[in-house]
Amino acid sequence: MSNSHLLNTYTQWPVSFVSGEGAYLKDEKGGSYLDFVGGIAVNALGYKDPGLTKALNEVLDSGVLHVSNLYYNAYVLRAAEKLASLSGMEKVFFCNSGAEANEAALKLARKWGSGKNKSTIISMIDSFHGRTYAAVTATGQKKYHQHFAPLPSGFVYAHFNDLDSVKTLVDEQTCAIIVEPIQGEGGIIPATEEFLHGLRDLCDKHDLLLIYDEVQCGMGRSGRPFAHQLYGVKPDILTTAKALAGGVPAGAMLTRGSANDVFVPGDHASTFGGNALAARGVCYMCDRLEDEAFLAHVEAMGSYLRKKLDELQAQFPDLITDVRGAGLINGMAISIPPKEVVAKCFERKLLVLSAGSDVVRFVPPLIITEKEIDAAVRILQESLKGLSS
Repeated sequence: MSNSHLLNTYTQWPVSFVSGEGAYLKDEKGGSYLDFVGGIAVNALGYKDPGLTKALNEVLDSGVLHVSNLYYNAYVLRAAEKLASLSGMEKVFFCNSGAEANEAALKLARKWGSGKNKSTIISMIDSFHGRTYAAVTATGQKKYHQHFAPLPSGFVYAHFNDLDSVKTLVDEQTCAIIVEPIQGEGGIIPATEEFLHGLRDLCDKHDLLLIYDEVQCGMGRSGRPFAHQLYGVKPDILTTAKALAGGVPAGAMLTRGSANDVFVPGDHASTFGGNALAARGVCYMCDRLEDEAFLAHVEAMGSYLRKKLDELQAQFPDLITDVRGAGLINGMAISIPPKEVVAKCFERKLLVLSAGSDVVRFVPPLIITEKEIDAAVRILQESLKGLSS
């Protein structure tokens, strides 16, 4: 296996996966890995889900993967209706990724503000919104900005969960606030209820758009269809991707109220957005997330995982400094570089990843079981023993 023709854009582990089933992946040598990465919160249904496979095969068998957005396809209208209903939003724009969804949201906010002489967007320190130019500028982490100047202007950064820090930045030029209800790449940090309610009140008072980035924490990951539903605070714009189509590349920006009619034909587009394959995947994922028993399973497994991580913290108090999360998006803050834990787990065929500078992240398939959580925690325990001596 040679990577000589791939651009050096990723730090990759020396393994190639060729098949999977449930929460397990198999490499080309037959090795089996328990997956608590889930394609970075993409593979919500794990691998070889029979319902998703059947749904996608409907499209493959039809021979019509793409017809362009000059026309409708067989699934896109149904996907939009289902997604709007599930999220509590009203209108949908389909694209291919989280970064694209956030680019659309940022463009819409700027157009909405253009007639009011408003253009500044407030983001949060330690946020992550994508790698394209506007999305990476909205990302409140300097490490992602290095070497790419000049970045687009008109972005300022407040402290997450610190409402006063947001208030000090609002002025007559502010048009929108973008926030993750649960910060993902920043370290798995849930927003407080006070913070999200305060942002909503602030936006209503000053005539601003509130944008929720639910690219990672949406689509059932929190134990609700969307994480903001844990708080009961609606945004004006919502972005989602990752698990949106069950593993097929897909993203979406959703709007409600005054944000619904900002874009007109020619303002924004996405060649592959809402293609039949992705739209069919969206329909199937929405069907699964309408099942209260499925969401109850996510909540139960998340609580069980956090309980087991709390027990590990009691065993390794010098290594583990915090356990936090919601549903099946969870983090374990540690006092050593997370990559050391990730590497030890990889050696034992458990896939985990880092978040922020000091967090081991757990975003397994939402179908994960107690037995699989127990297996993962045993591997974590053995890995931490090796690092604590």
